[in-house]
Amino acid sequence: MPSEAEQPLPAGAFTAPARPERGVLLERGPELAAAFHAVDALVAGAAAGGPARGGVLVLRGDPGVGKTSLLAEIHRMARDRCTVLTARGGETLTSVPFHLTRQLLQPALDGYGSEGVHHLFGDHFDLVAPALGLAPPPPPSAAPADPQGVRDGLVRLLDRLADGLRDRPPVLLVDDAHWADTETLTWLDAFTRTREDGRLPALVVVAHRPLPGDGGSRHRTMDHDDGGGHTDGTALLAGLADRALLTLGLHALTSEATAELARLALGAHADEPFCRELWTVTAGNPYETVELLAKVRDHTLEPVAGTAGLLRKLAAGARGGGLVTRLEALGSGPTRLAWAVAVLGADSTPDLLAKLTGMDATELADHTERLRRARIVTPPPRNGGPTPHLEFAHPLIATAVHGSVPPAVRTALHGRAAWALAEAGRGPAAASRHLLEVHPDDDEDVVRGLRAAAVEHLAVGAPDAARRCLERALAEPPGPDTYARVLYELGCASLLTAPAATVLHLRSALALPGLDDTLRTDATYRLAQALAHNNQLQEAARAVAAEAVRTPPGTGRRRLQAAHFMYEGFQATEEDGPGRSRRLAGLTAAFTGADNSERALLAVRAFDAMLRGEPADEVVRLCDRSLVDGAPARGLGWTDPAWGFEIPALTGIAYVFADRPDRAEALFTEAVRAFEISGWSGAHLAFAHALLGLVHRRRGDLPRAQHHLEEGLRLADRVGDGLPVHWDTACLLVDTLLARGRTAEARSVADRYAFGPPWPGAIVLPDGPSVLGRLLLAEGRAEDAVHTLEEAADALTGRARHHVVWAPWPFDLARALAPVDPDRAAGIAAEATAHAERLGTPTALGEALRCAALFADPPEARGLLTRAVAHLAASPSRYEEARARLDLAHATGSPAALARAAALAATCGADALATAAVTARASGHPPE
Repeated sequence: MPSEAEQPLPAGAFTAPARPERGVLLERGPELAAAFHAVDALVAGAAAGGPARGGVLVLRGDPGVGKTSLLAEIHRMARDRCTVLTARGGETLTSVPFHLTRQLLQPALDGYGSEGVHHLFGDHFDLVAPALGLAPPPPPSAAPADPQGVRDGLVRLLDRLADGLRDRPPVLLVDDAHWADTETLTWLDAFTRTREDGRLPALVVVAHRPLPGDGGSRHRTMDHDDGGGHTDGTALLAGLADRALLTLGLHALTSEATAELARLALGAHADEPFCRELWTVTAGNPYETVELLAKVRDHTLEPVAGTAGLLRKLAAGARGGGLVTRLEALGSGPTRLAWAVAVLGADSTPDLLAKLTGMDATELADHTERLRRARIVTPPPRNGGPTPHLEFAHPLIATAVHGSVPPAVRTALHGRAAWALAEAGRGPAAASRHLLEVHPDDDEDVVRGLRAAAVEHLAVGAPDAARRCLERALAEPPGPDTYARVLYELGCASLLTAPAATVLHLRSALALPGLDDTLRTDATYRLAQALAHNNQLQEAARAVAAEAVRTPPGTGRRRLQAAHFMYEGFQATEEDGPGRSRRLAGLTAAFTGADNSERALLAVRAFDAMLRGEPADEVVRLCDRSLVDGAPARGLGWTDPAWGFEIPALTGIAYVFADRPDRAEALFTEAVRAFEISGWSGAHLAFAHALLGLVHRRRGDLPRAQHHLEEGLRLADRVGDGLPVHWDTACLLVDTLLARGRTAEARSVADRYAFGPPWPGAIVLPDGPSVLGRLLLAEGRAEDAVHTLEEAADALTGRARHHVVWAPWPFDLARALAPVDPDRAAGIAAEATAHAERLGTPTALGEALRCAALFADPPEARGLLTRAVAHLAASPSRYEEARARLDLAHATGSPAALARAAALAATCGADALATAAVTARASGHPPE
């Protein structure tokens, strides 16, 4: 059936109704029943106050088959019981980010008032409101909005809306979703993924044309883009269909339904031969059927066998070139107006149409009426709001008209549209979709407009749109003084979402003149970040080292030096680790933390000193100097775009392994808060949770550590696979689960995240091979464990990295070798004790003494274990203390020591230790 937007057939010689009664849909009973059931379930669940019972419905069908009409009927069905939110994609609007999101959510927010809207957004108003057009974008100096954070914020907003609408739960109707912007589709995809059981607080109904691979029908007309969008959009629509309650394929009308439609429109005397020919000519397509019936009325043809032969000729005017010919027959004025509507799309307001066509109000009204009578446009609704706009009567008409505009005229119209939108104060982003269509012509004004639009797109969390603008700006092309800057901006726009493209653009920018010293430094720093993100740490270190040599002394050079030492230190293998450490120590020896470049280098030096096992007091001193009053300095914070999150992270990690988890926890808690407020809900927030997990693991609060680490992996999994944060978090979670005695769970995590060789190019937090060796020992695979731990020893001792808590391989290797090679094992333990004494933390000393007790006679072992317990009791490491107390209970046979160990193990969540201690107390024998 035709859509609600299609107009009734014009009056003519017949007295029959012009079209079926509103709400009557032919051959759509199953689809309507499914929609009614879904709406009823949603309302019933909301009324009962129980779990939400929404979901996704997908309507799929060829152009003109009646998707819009079915959505209109669902709207009428639901509007008395639900809050119905509607949006419709447009062929010329796919490049406008959040276009459909705004259509859906803005009307729902209108009734809340300023205070109510801020309450709905919570702490994320500044992040999400610009994407909805409810607030201006942040200034260019602010960090770009994280796309995933904006998406998550929109999901939370819809959740809160639904919670406030429980008596009228929301129903979202999205028409022509094959022309939806990618940002809206990713939001809907995220919203429907948030509940594992598929229950949602809203019903989402999505209508679109068949996707590639769906097969499709034999009938396609004026559909220039059968897939209705690029690959990403297609994949997102397919994902929605996979999670849908039902995917309903709409088919053409049967000959019987076509005959019924003809008789409702023309009268009961429409005979069988006429109706059969009508169905043959239109293939049962409802839109074309209604259009052809309108033409029959226009020509006052009797619907009988004698006129059936004329139907094919009449039908040609309803599609493709025939429709264009019909438009041109209306005259130049209506044609120019239709062209302007095709270019402006949803911006086809009277003021903008007047600017594009040069028509006055009287001409616009006259030509609009002629287009309306020809069923080419629909008039603005009387209640259309403050900015009513013209729309084509059907997307097929829009496609045909847009394609009929001569290329040169279409380009000129897009250029005028961009100018008109800018004059109307709509901003660069609104004008950019038109600038994208203008032919390149060495126009610096176009380049400036596209660059400004890219800034706005990045500010609202739409980096894909920003990249499109900057890529188009390069094609203009920019002038010699600007070209490198545009390449730099393009590289920054794709920094973490497309690292390979970032590398290409930034290298090209650095190879051209046009970047001043500040921009060259920043471009090189960001190039190194992209290379590191792409697991190319050696290339990252070389890039900043080479640029540092060419950079004059000062903060710029120190910024590059900090990156150079950091990325070299992050590498899993290194030619001259000790030499690099000496150079870093020499460079920073006189630094006091006078500016951010000194503070950043001090943080890198503190981390390197920690890995080397230098005295913990020196590590803490370096960490303190890298901060200001115990917190990152302004400009060195977690979300600062100039330095990145690595600098404060290095400081916090060094604190942890210097037995100062209290200071680290303050830093990492602030990281979570900063990332959440800024909407950085991807890999950054995942890493912050991993760091908090590290703090609690070192403190011995194993359940809390496990919680943060599992949350970190959940967040990381949403971003992609095989990221550095996956390795670090999985390593920490394996270590934590082993401490709890959950070996099978630890193995499951290791297998899921491929934790093991081949190791990544970057070091793992803590040392990955050491933790893997511990897992193998827990599994009883002593031979494999020894081999893995020996490889860890070779790699780390060659780089003079001797931190026995970061990389506890000596303790585990000594235990593994004790039964088969006790002399070698004792030597490893003695060397580890020497490194622990140099490090000087209570944790390292206690662990070293506990290991040394394995190789001492009983009286000496008791003394060593007594000292180990004393050190660990003074440390923050409660789990390690519990293990030492159990060992001491075994050595002394003391029931009091056993009780203390059992209580401490239970407090830590060390299930296996606690169980062993309880069993030993019950049997009256200390654990073996």
